[in-house]
Amino acid sequence: MARVNTILLGCIADDFTGATDLANNLVRAGMRVVQTVGVPGEPLAESVDAVVISLKSRTVAPKQAIEQSLAALTWLQAQGAKQFYFKYCSTFDSTEQGNIGPVADALMKALDADFTIATPAFPDAGRTVYQGYLFVGDVLLNESGMQDHPLTPMRDPNLVRVLKPQTQHAVGLVNYRATTQSAQAVAARFDELRAQGVGIAIVDAVGNDDLYRIGEAARELKLVTGGSGLAIGLPANFGIKPNVQAAQLPAPVGKRAIVSGSCSRATQAQVANFIQHGGKAIALDPVALSQDPDKLEHYRDQARLAVQQGPVLVYSTTTPDLLAEVQAALGAMQAGEMVEGWIASIACSLVQAGVGQLIVAGGETSGAVVQALGIEQLRIGAQIDPGVPWCHGLAKRQGTTLPLHISLKSGNFGGADFFTKAFEVLA
Repeated sequence: MARVNTILLGCIADDFTGATDLANNLVRAGMRVVQTVGVPGEPLAESVDAVVISLKSRTVAPKQAIEQSLAALTWLQAQGAKQFYFKYCSTFDSTEQGNIGPVADALMKALDADFTIATPAFPDAGRTVYQGYLFVGDVLLNESGMQDHPLTPMRDPNLVRVLKPQTQHAVGLVNYRATTQSAQAVAARFDELRAQGVGIAIVDAVGNDDLYRIGEAARELKLVTGGSGLAIGLPANFGIKPNVQAAQLPAPVGKRAIVSGSCSRATQAQVANFIQHGGKAIALDPVALSQDPDKLEHYRDQARLAVQQGPVLVYSTTTPDLLAEVQAALGAMQAGEMVEGWIASIACSLVQAGVGQLIVAGGETSGAVVQALGIEQLRIGAQIDPGVPWCHGLAKRQGTTLPLHISLKSGNFGGADFFTKAFEVLA
């Protein structure tokens, strides 16, 4: 198939919810965006301004993450992308081994880039960076609940310190004195750090105006890296302005359901809120399921029956103490993979039963669900809460293609009423 579109911005996201988070901000800034599930096998058939390739690379081995990211880069280069964006979580989820540093290093080498920036700041979602320290709301990262993350516990809020062990490049800081001043001041600081041999600069941002200044200063960078917040400052560099057409999706149809594998504080509050307001909820018991896999069909039957009466929530969300007990019984990685697989199976069953509006909570869970549903591309629509939009795609199940509105919610995102509000926004 001949290429019919040359894209402006090529994006690589290390998980599925993060990809929709990024795409959402680009759409709000006026870009027409398609999110792909993995690296496409051929060029896109429709004309868009940006493509976000969603990978499931955040917690895999660094070598795998690099291979996946470079494959995504190669495809985006073939589509004529002018600039590239490596997107990771706004809580900088990583370990001393990666994967933020190793992937950034590999992309810089492939693009022959000697300098890039790193900022997970997303003020609309309460993520701010000041003097290199990452805040979640009013508390430091290591006090936000992220210190209890089952796979990437974040116990140091200083991003310069966090990034240094992960990268071969010297790490520097562009602090608020530049980012609150002007785009020219930010660009001048880039030049200073470059002259000092710095390859990656953590960049402060405490408000959206900072992100617009950073975006303008990054106009000539081949590669930018960050959370999704920086996306609001890039489309203007291509002469694009906000417009309502960018977020248009088909009208919603079908039943409504929610599946949740996230154990974040935000998702715990959302589960509790849904139940408190009379929502039908089905809690999975991971230990019992691991001991008797036949119980999965029982959960699928429960969910299919319940969804006929109204929105249903199927969840494994639990507290850190109970999560620790499950991980002790099953192993941390094994528990996560098993739960993701069970929830994905239930989600597929629900879509087969007529669900056309589906919310998925949790980054790893979202990846498992989207892959199980056979969704290859998502068109990005209206925002529900900061960082979380509705999307539209085609689920492929048992030889049939089913239209599906789906929202992939990062665990830490969304207000307490997110699960009910999301369906109201779509309607």
